[in-house]
Amino acid sequence: MNKNNQDVTETVSFNAEEIRRSNICEILKHVSQALEERGYNSINQLAGYLISNDPAYISSHNNARSIIQSVERHEIIEELVRFYLEEHK
Repeated sequence: MNKNNQDVTETVSFNAEEIRRSNICEILKHVSQALEERGYNSINQLAGYLISNDPAYISSHNNARSIIQSVERHEIIEELVRFYLEEHK
């Protein structure tokens, strides 16, 4: 056993897709919070950005504009559609 009480012969699985999805979720939460702190409706602003690709919809507060641009727009849209469809089966 190692210091984390994990059998050292146990294989650890790495799931890049799961990490990517989690990253997108954290980015959306961060950007939403930054927009709301500035008094914006985060849903309207995010929708405007995703539809138009105009970063002016996203405040630079707490580096939100740069953070959301760190991931491709189509990846955010794919994740939103995936989440919606999985929740509404």
